Amino acid sequence: MNIQTKYHGEITIDNDNLLTFPQGIPGFNNEKEFVLLELQYNSVFQVLQSTITPTLGFIVVNPYHIYHTYAFDLDDHTIEALEINSADQVKVASIVSLKEPFEKSTINLQAPIIINQVNKLAKQYITNEKSHLIKAPIQPSELEREG
Repeated sequence: MNIQTKYHGEITIDNDNLLTFPQGIPGFNNEKEFVLLELQYNSVFQVLQSTITPTLGFIVVNPYHIYHTYAFDLDDHTIEALEINSADQVKVASIVSLKEPFEKSTINLQAPIIINQVNKLAKQYITNEKSHLIKAPIQPSELEREG
């Protein structure tokens, strides 16, 4: 399938890589199909790109690359909705809010994207953990990084 994207222009994607968000993403409830795209020259960040709306692409990062002790528990409803049977099925991504300069950018630890890598179901999950900031520094202090 060919799609227009925010950061890559027109590209061809494999239908096997489509991620389905049955309830959409908060604020974008009608956006139910996305794909994760690699950023050229950067293996840490990816783009969570809508397959319908070319201008809707979120920069995401694996939060564990930045916050090594980041942790939360998924509720039973989310585990059931995403049909998760084991932890190794799960991929976690956090949305990045880009700022100038880049060091002022933040990541959302309060509402990570949870992806079942097997069946490609996904959801933005609200953790409600007081220690998880919506705007956590992209470059945390050593204390924040290690917990």
